[in-house]
Amino acid sequence: MALIVHKYGGTSMGSTERIRNVARRVAKWHRAGHQLVVVPSAMSGETNRLLGLAKELAPGKTDSAYNRELDMLAATGEQASSALLAIALQAEGLGSVSYAGWQVPIKTNSAYTKARIESIDDQRIRADLAAGKVVIVTGFQGVDPDGHITTLGRGGSDTSAVAVAAALKAAECLIYTDVDGVYTTDPRVVPEARRLERVSFEEMLEMASMGSKVLQIRSVEFAGKYKVPLRVLSSFTPWDIDLNEEAASGTLITFEEDEDMEQAVVSGIAFNRDEAKISVLGVPDTPGIAYQILGAVAEANIEVDVIIQNLSKDGKTDFSFTVHRNDFQKTLDLLKTRVVPALGASEVVGDARICKVSIVGIGMRSHVGVASRMFKCLSVEGINIQMISTSEIKTSVVIDEKYMELAVRSLHREFDLDRTADTITG
Repeated sequence: MALIVHKYGGTSMGSTERIRNVARRVAKWHRAGHQLVVVPSAMSGETNRLLGLAKELAPGKTDSAYNRELDMLAATGEQASSALLAIALQAEGLGSVSYAGWQVPIKTNSAYTKARIESIDDQRIRADLAAGKVVIVTGFQGVDPDGHITTLGRGGSDTSAVAVAAALKAAECLIYTDVDGVYTTDPRVVPEARRLERVSFEEMLEMASMGSKVLQIRSVEFAGKYKVPLRVLSSFTPWDIDLNEEAASGTLITFEEDEDMEQAVVSGIAFNRDEAKISVLGVPDTPGIAYQILGAVAEANIEVDVIIQNLSKDGKTDFSFTVHRNDFQKTLDLLKTRVVPALGASEVVGDARICKVSIVGIGMRSHVGVASRMFKCLSVEGINIQMISTSEIKTSVVIDEKYMELAVRSLHREFDLDRTADTITG
């Protein structure tokens, strides 16, 4: 008998019939002898509906008191779906109990709307599991040191599920979603994209950070840190599918040292449309200039991604970086009003019509010339590279947004991702 954590997304919880099917699936696993903890998201669309009401009442409000109430409000979505799932399980004849994050408790810091989990008290959950019950824990939320409800940000239910699995030392955490696994790239862009049977945490972390939307990046970080085996699989397979078949389906996200087969050079192509590029031109080329620019950006809680500083000419240089597109105008305004006057830079220019395309693969460690293959492929297609960023297992390029799909399809073909063996190693 294994302790298993199931996580179900909003689409899986989108109606009473779908909740009933989730209950039947959970009951199947429980009756096979497993201990089950389930972490559901709010019903699809519910969180957006609730936050929309708040925005209607107070457009443009962003202070801490407002964010505190946003968390109080948004947390009710998961609370409702958790209670409904407990009721559906009881209708299936199973003992079940649901808990809000503060009842467990899942303890977080006090960063409203984007809190981070600090610890989980597993005593209450373990007692219920020992009594033979299925335990349902609200995703996406917790409680801060002052007793205020907090939420973890978009996609936070994935992180909740992995954190609960880590605290309980679960055998596996199954993430049920509306896709049947992790693909070499988005099948909507490349129809030939293949589902991967397994992928390493390192590769999944890079793919999540580069724009793959299958899992929230914080959940992958958490899983890697605490070595929680993750499996991404579809909640739309029939609930009565054979348990062994279901347990081996989807994509297993696992550890590099577990794999001993030959490594694929490139495992996947990730892309991100939500990027914008900003350049500060004519900056004095003096020590500390990067800090003077990016320090102000960081203080405004704006995340920076790719960074390039050009060679100095006549004591001046150009400094470019990318931010999330939602932060584009805010960053431009900040630089124009605070940074440029203080530095004596000539001007600030920006481009919100860019994207980032990345190749990811642990096999890149042991193969030379992978980046040059990428650059040649893009060159043949007439795609100009504006910025380049690399890590040990990833190469990313910033290009004009209009070339994104062409770049992804071309790179997918270049690295034979439609033809390589199903199993990749990490």
